[in-house]
Amino acid sequence: MSRPIVLASSSEIRARLMRSAGLDIRVQPARVDEDSVKAALMAEGATPRDLADTLAEMKARKTADRMPDDLVLGCDQVLALGRHVFSKPGTPAEAADQLRALRGQSHQLLSAIVLYDRGEPVWRHVGTVRLTMRDFSEDWLAAYIDRNWESIRHSVGGYKLEEEGIRLFTSIEGDYFTVLGLPLLPLLAYLGQRGFIET
Repeated sequence: MSRPIVLASSSEIRARLMRSAGLDIRVQPARVDEDSVKAALMAEGATPRDLADTLAEMKARKTADRMPDDLVLGCDQVLALGRHVFSKPGTPAEAADQLRALRGQSHQLLSAIVLYDRGEPVWRHVGTVRLTMRDFSEDWLAAYIDRNWESIRHSVGGYKLEEEGIRLFTSIEGDYFTVLGLPLLPLLAYLGQRGFIET
């Protein structure tokens, strides 16, 4: 018998991916001060992978504390250029600065998921995608941000691959679901192995 999963995330894309895969989910976003946590972890020398994993676990644990009988999934995604971690741009100028920093470079998206069952962590996974950005012109950059600001202001790095942001890249190595913030295939495999969903 399958069990509903509580998604401790406000991401519409994650919820849509899970529902499209036939999963029974309820959305209960966890409120975590991500900026403070990131600052503290980075001051301690945490890697981008550890940062994504820790934030995903904090979200899962916070929601599981309120819903101790449920399956709870916490998620987080980090964009890293080397050890530098990016946040969502607050202004079009910040988006332009982020994209200039990424231009002509390869960076990583790390998507972490942590599953709690009955108040305890039972499984975790961090998916990694490597993306290489082309050397676009300043004129194209300005026009791109002007056309897309209302959408990209919600995205770390100032792009969405499912939209015009795909034109920024020359290569992408890794799983598309991981780019969207949810390593769906490993999650489905685990849920099936444990009998949480029918296989």
